[in-house]
Amino acid sequence: MAHLSLPNSELHIGVDFTGHRRLEELAAHSERVAVLFPGPGAMTLEEARAHPPESLIVVDGTWPLAKKVVKTNPLLASLPRIGFTPRRPSNYRIRAEPADHCVSTIEAVVEVLGALEGGDTSRFDAMLQPFEFMVDTQLESQSHRDDPPRRRIFKAPWRPPLELRSLADELPQLVLLYAEANAHPAEEGIPPELVHLVACRVATNERFEALLAPRQPLARSTPLHTELPEESLRAGEDRDQALARFEAFLRPDDVLAVWTTYALDLLWRDGVSRRDATNIRLATARALKGKAGGVEQAVSALNAQLPERWAPGRAGRRIQALEAVVRELIHRGQALQPPLKKSGS
Repeated sequence: MAHLSLPNSELHIGVDFTGHRRLEELAAHSERVAVLFPGPGAMTLEEARAHPPESLIVVDGTWPLAKKVVKTNPLLASLPRIGFTPRRPSNYRIRAEPADHCVSTIEAVVEVLGALEGGDTSRFDAMLQPFEFMVDTQLESQSHRDDPPRRRIFKAPWRPPLELRSLADELPQLVLLYAEANAHPAEEGIPPELVHLVACRVATNERFEALLAPRQPLARSTPLHTELPEESLRAGEDRDQALARFEAFLRPDDVLAVWTTYALDLLWRDGVSRRDATNIRLATARALKGKAGGVEQAVSALNAQLPERWAPGRAGRRIQALEAVVRELIHRGQALQPPLKKSGS
């Protein structure tokens, strides 16, 4: 899939590449090439981005086979390596990865190319669509299979889905985030600006809210979609002061949890320090084994319990729903037994 998606790529098949002309050509200029494979001494994505290679060698295969390929070929093993921690857990749910940080080859290619080709981590995400379709199709086929598998060598103990386990592990650092913007029609050429920010630290119930006075003309639709009075928006807090309060609210190791990345885009545009983030909509889709829809729809689909509402406007309603969803996903991620299957009629 990765080879078909990248017109300038090459595909070489084998295990022992001793005397392989193309590999020898690349290795002759080791300063221009890197191998995508974890291990001691591997560069981080940040280090690789500072001096990006002209050619990237990707070792594909099962993890034991990939290790064998590197070990069998000293020329390959001698080249600089790139390793990384993925933005999100692997979606390769039809196979078990050896560790939570491991991802499939195409997911790794997408991650690294996004970092090296201009730093836009989502630029190559479209490559994952056929991969995710393949995974979903196989899982759907397995769910309708009546006959037993031909063989089962090892059956691992049940664990919650990786996305939910990861979310439960992040609980002490998890800060839920929702934001509203003063958004003008696209044809006016005025970029959106943050006007309402709400956040909640799940583990301690600490909460943050700020109404930020707009610096640009207030769009006619802004009071409508924020569900806040125009006078409240215009009388908002000084932007720099509000964002300084938010920076003080955050801790160095906090992970921002959002339903979409729009809130993050607004924060980064205003100069808030970037930090790790997690996509709750993706985790919800995994839990539901289907599309998640909007965050308020997800509350109903997950049968989650809404907490007390504590902020006004649409942001108050959305952060309330996001908290309900996250608490339900964490509960499922901490489960010791698989959920009971619904009996058929």
